[in-house]
Amino acid sequence: MEKDEREIAERLEAATTLLERTLSWLEERQSALTGEVEKISATVEQSRRETELTEKLASAERELAELKAAAAPTAMNPLRRTVPASTSEMLAKHGIGDGPVDVRALDAALTGLSLEQRIAVKSQLLRAGAIA
Repeated sequence: MEKDEREIAERLEAATTLLERTLSWLEERQSALTGEVEKISATVEQSRRETELTEKLASAERELAELKAAAAPTAMNPLRRTVPASTSEMLAKHGIGDGPVDVRALDAALTGLSLEQRIAVKSQLLRAGAIA
């Protein structure tokens, strides 16, 4: 009987050892499957991407501000300051002189022209700085 009890005890110890190894392996496997490391790395990737996008946005805003600053003097002081002679003659016939043009008087003077011609005349006056 003692021999049987020893065999059972040895078999129980062997089974316990195998169960401990299996439990250890399962715990390692479980920690690998939880995905915690992936979530952390994804968070790092996301914040890195946000930083890149923020830098690109700031760069684009600076470039836009520079372009606006470069274009502002051109819009305020157009290169062409004269109105073509034909436009001046047509405006003079309607009593509109060289000074700033009243928009209502200009519209009344241009009623006989087609839409394209009115747009062309107004564009010329805008470039010359005669109307604002």
